[in-house]
Amino acid sequence: MAHPKAGAPKEGAPVKYFAAILAGERFARRGGLQPGLDALLGSLEALLGPIDYTGKPKPFDMTDYYEDEMGPAIERTIISFSRPGEAPDLPRIKLATTAIEQEFAAGEGRTVNIDPGYIDYFKAVLASFKEGPQKIYLGQGVYADPVLMYQDGAWNVLPWSFPDFRTGRYTEDFDAIRKLYRAARRAG
Repeated sequence: MAHPKAGAPKEGAPVKYFAAILAGERFARRGGLQPGLDALLGSLEALLGPIDYTGKPKPFDMTDYYEDEMGPAIERTIISFSRPGEAPDLPRIKLATTAIEQEFAAGEGRTVNIDPGYIDYFKAVLASFKEGPQKIYLGQGVYADPVLMYQDGAWNVLPWSFPDFRTGRYTEDFDAIRKLYRAARRAG
């Protein structure tokens, strides 16, 4: 007989999906910014449901890692989706967003980079194809990368959080998304 404090397996709580989107001049030149953006967001909504939050684009200026592929003037925009999801679906979503990136690619490579992830009450997690000491392998070549922790009423960075996440420039976005998540969980 199991000890009463041992606990029992149960399904995980629903999560709220978001996407951290990087795009620069090459994306804007590919058919015009607004038509390209409308098509990109339409593809993401077809995958993850209606968008319920769109943050303001913020300069991606802490590194030039993507500049040779995506061109200069890269910005990151955080969006979230109203439909609740499940954490174990993250590999499927990462593979699907990679296919969307390829749809928008041009001769030199990607014009947009989509990092899907989810939040719950405690953390923000991004999907990654790259392994690392903090990343948890989920299958299908995809790792879960916890990038922010919510503790004592605030988002906190971790030693491995990306440099632009470490600046706090997305705090307003993640606060708004977490508020939407909490309201949806209460509504039930």
